[in-house]
Amino acid sequence: MLSQLPRSTYYYHLKRRTEDRYSLIKQEIERIFTENKQRYGYRRILLALRENGIKLNHKTVHKLMRSMGLHGKRRKSKYKSYKGEVGKIAPNILNRDFATSKPYEKLATDVTEFAVCDCKIYLSPIIDLHNKEVISYSISKSPDFWQTKEMLQGLFDKLPQGVTPILHSDQGWQYQMREFQSRLKEHNILQSMSRKGNCLDNSVMENFFGRLKVEMFYGEKFQTVDEFVHCLKEYIHYWNNERISLKLKGMSPVGYRTHSKTI
Repeated sequence: MLSQLPRSTYYYHLKRRTEDRYSLIKQEIERIFTENKQRYGYRRILLALRENGIKLNHKTVHKLMRSMGLHGKRRKSKYKSYKGEVGKIAPNILNRDFATSKPYEKLATDVTEFAVCDCKIYLSPIIDLHNKEVISYSISKSPDFWQTKEMLQGLFDKLPQGVTPILHSDQGWQYQMREFQSRLKEHNILQSMSRKGNCLDNSVMENFFGRLKVEMFYGEKFQTVDEFVHCLKEYIHYWNNERISLKLKGMSPVGYRTHSKTI
């Protein structure tokens, strides 16, 4: 009997039984972690486990992941498109009020840079603040106005009739251009700009770029620019359709938008 064993042996067996109790759960944690390319921390792992019918508290999941050496990826720096006042500065209408009641009410945009194979690649997306979905984007080797126009056209093609969204950005040169501002007016889009040098005014974009780079760029080796662009497009699809968010009730952006329509 266990009670007649030496104390050290008794605790050894007790510890083994506790570890064995979580062995299948550890396998499931590792599967979720690997399938999501090491992008999930313990909070998202917890949600994914619950989706699969496994009920644990967050402390247990955190402890198990630490014991397995599993840690979600973490972040670094940013590209700035501000070049002084080269056109008209729009007022900060959004004023850090990121809350929305429906899709296409408040949108945000910015540009970020990647150094790949001795080249610079630029991503210019538009995000819907309602569900953090990337609704349009352009990838280019140059952060020029053609890239901005391509991104805008992608937005115009998706805008439902009758909506009048706010589009918020920093004071980047492209957003100060007369053509950019006139195209927004043509589509009944109200322009909003962050205050100079205040990244918190556009923190949704800062957070998206930070998370994207941690999860698909930092520490990765790309053999060609084409390979990187393919992986970037693949990640944006993953972000929109598969990556669950704690703020979206454990759903992906597209899943949340679809769910909202049925309520």
